[in-house]
Amino acid sequence: MSATSPSPSGYAIRVLLIDDQRMVGEAVRRMVVGEPNLVFEYCQNPADAVAVAERFQPTVILQDLVMPGIDGLTLVEHYRANPLTREVPTIVLSSQEDAAVKADAFARGANDYLVKLPDRIELLARIRHHSRGYIHLLERNQAFDALAASQQLLAAELAEAAEYVRSQLPAPLAGPIAVRWDFASCSSVGGDAFGYHWIDEDHFAIYLLDVCGHGVGAALLSVSVMNTISSGSLGNTDFREPGKVLTRLNQLFTMERHNNMYFTIWYGVYERTSQRLRYCTAGHPAALLFGPGGGAEPARLGIPALPIGTLEDIEFPVGEATIELGSRLYVYSDGVYEVVLTNGSEMMLDDFIPLVATQPPAVPGLASVRAAVAEMQGRDRFDDDFSLVELAFN
Repeated sequence: MSATSPSPSGYAIRVLLIDDQRMVGEAVRRMVVGEPNLVFEYCQNPADAVAVAERFQPTVILQDLVMPGIDGLTLVEHYRANPLTREVPTIVLSSQEDAAVKADAFARGANDYLVKLPDRIELLARIRHHSRGYIHLLERNQAFDALAASQQLLAAELAEAAEYVRSQLPAPLAGPIAVRWDFASCSSVGGDAFGYHWIDEDHFAIYLLDVCGHGVGAALLSVSVMNTISSGSLGNTDFREPGKVLTRLNQLFTMERHNNMYFTIWYGVYERTSQRLRYCTAGHPAALLFGPGGGAEPARLGIPALPIGTLEDIEFPVGEATIELGSRLYVYSDGVYEVVLTNGSEMMLDDFIPLVATQPPAVPGLASVRAAVAEMQGRDRFDDDFSLVELAFN
């Protein structure tokens, strides 16, 4: 291996000697020449020391104590004040063994002290010891920089994924069925998505799904499912039949085909002429139906069933409810209430229900509900997506 060959870590040992005596420079050069993985640089003029150190980027500096014009300990202070040399180990070389001088050297930033000229074996051992520690510091900083860059890239990707999900969500509706919603993606991007549309003149579909896990993969799967439903891309499936829709989704979106991800969903179809709502759930929280008189005890519309993609041949029972005009229906993900309160306890669905029970229909948006939950948990950011959809039947 040549003297300039890189070390296994990618860093060579780089020794910079600052000494005004050329004879000392030559003596040290002969001690280190030929050593594998070691590069030597000599600076005779102390006025150039900092500039040479910036250019050479040493892993250790051998600094003479007594020099014309400037003493070695002042240069040590200059190294410590310079961002490019602040962490570089510095060994002070002196012709005298003086405890007070040693103490002063360490107090001013030196890492070691040697009486020159030391034994070759000892000098090389100290050079390698201090260089090894500095190289480990460089490697650690490099790893931290790479991690920070990776985190910034991931954060950008997550922000882009969250914005993409939001861009796919439907606009609020007015009319016989008025729909408004509130959605906030968590910092790591959950897998929530929802949609609603008229299947025909008499049937209105509403659905909300929650993909397991967080990240770009969960967001993309949620949008894929949402687009599949909104575009009617389930073959010959009758989208007016909730049980058939969930059965077909379970056939298409198996965990084996989608990176072991599954999702919960609430899917309902409202028939306007009969004022009948038929619905299915797959591992999803029950929807909340408030009658025209309001009240704090809504009907909970949900029938237990396994999430989509977990097992083949899952049965999805269909529930039914009559919707009186003036009623309100809330469909949501578990992220709206599965939070830790400021007292350390976990919020329950029963704690959440009063927040929507008191929502006046005239208030635009549902941001006040999210604000109330945020206040209860003591912070604005949520650990999971916050998805809340309200349907008012007029």
